Amino acid sequence: MRKLSLLLLGAAAGAGAATLASQTQMMLSTSAVAASAETYRQLSLFGDVFEKVRADYVEKPDEGKLIEAAVNGMLASLDPHSSYMDRKSFRDMQVQTSGQFGGLGIEVTMEDGLIKVVTPIDETPAARAGLLANDVITQIDDDQVQGLTLNQAVDKMRGPVNTSVRLKIQRAGKEPFEVTLVRDTIRVRPVRSRVEGGDIAYLRIGQFNEQTYESLRAQIEKLTAEIGPDKIKGYIIDLRNNPGGLLDQAIMVSDAFLDRGEIVSTRGRNSEENQRFNAKPGDLTKGKPVVVLVNGGSASASEIVAGALQDHKRATVLGTRSFGKGSVQTVIPLGGNGAVRLTTARYYTPSGRSIQAKGIEPDQEVLQDIPDELKGKDETKGEAGLKGHLKNGEEKGGSSAYVPSDPTKDKQLIAAVEFLRGARKGAANANAGPAPTDAGTQKGDKLAVPN
Repeated sequence: MRKLSLLLLGAAAGAGAATLASQTQMMLSTSAVAASAETYRQLSLFGDVFEKVRADYVEKPDEGKLIEAAVNGMLASLDPHSSYMDRKSFRDMQVQTSGQFGGLGIEVTMEDGLIKVVTPIDETPAARAGLLANDVITQIDDDQVQGLTLNQAVDKMRGPVNTSVRLKIQRAGKEPFEVTLVRDTIRVRPVRSRVEGGDIAYLRIGQFNEQTYESLRAQIEKLTAEIGPDKIKGYIIDLRNNPGGLLDQAIMVSDAFLDRGEIVSTRGRNSEENQRFNAKPGDLTKGKPVVVLVNGGSASASEIVAGALQDHKRATVLGTRSFGKGSVQTVIPLGGNGAVRLTTARYYTPSGRSIQAKGIEPDQEVLQDIPDELKGKDETKGEAGLKGHLKNGEEKGGSSAYVPSDPTKDKQLIAAVEFLRGARKGAANANAGPAPTDAGTQKGDKLAVPN
């Protein structure tokens, strides 16, 4: 990495740098040796501490767990999205991104040592039990969550189909309560659809797994045939409370509404690894108006789609500011020892803006009517509120993630329908951008996951 940086610096500095080449190489060699020596000294420190714990701790420790905890601590110190996955966790992730897995159907995160619900997945035990975003899980069966890692807590909530698990829930404004859920095979339907008012196609994208694009394409074809291609007024793409998922699926979903132009670019530590992803000809909606709904729970891959369609003026974005996760994680397999989930790049929308810790600002802000018991508790902290997040200048926090279960009370959905039926014809159906080029989404054995 150091050598590469020097080459780039030399190219930028021009011919004048050539006269210092010999002296610079000597200085760099000395610097590299010094840095290497310091690194080995730190590793020696780790080895000394490990041996002391191994030899003198009051009880015989599990050496494998000690090393795993050290690796987890190293990665957790980088940012909130980098982590180590052991073999089981890695397999679980592969199953989840495939769109089918066993468990309760709940997206969770860890905050202050407790498990917080991000969102329950539609039509799963968690959703049927009435769990809500921002619920805190304090106990799983008879085990306290405090002290467990996120992976350990998730492992306890998963298990054989038709077995039960008790969760103790702490909800803002209410006394703690218990709920018993029966584990089920979770078959995630990434895209759900319906006809709104006879002439508008509504498409709810819940997450971006391996099935998302094909499911979206099938639902667009179904709704277009049901409404009639000449009668359809437009499409509503609902990305609210969508936590993200696979980068390649976000690119393909964006491409479904574009004929040309850049969709997203990723920029890492080394410029030769930067990538640009462009649309190919073929708008599945034939240029019909599109509205994208976002809120404080729309993150990562959702923001890639919203940002691409907004920058190209292909869609009008309605709702509240999105979460603001503008980084890409690469899952790097470690042979038979699991995998590392490492933040390797930031992503940028077609106009070149980074939404890291800022979010996507809607073209039209539409606020929901929040129930009295949830007022002041409906907002997410956003990426800017996460400890150790990648900094990005002037940052902005999260926004409301509340969506009424009753569509007739959903002010954002109502506004989207009114917009598509209004007089603003052609306000959101103009493609723009350079001619498309082909671009892959995977490199070697690495899987890019914004999530």
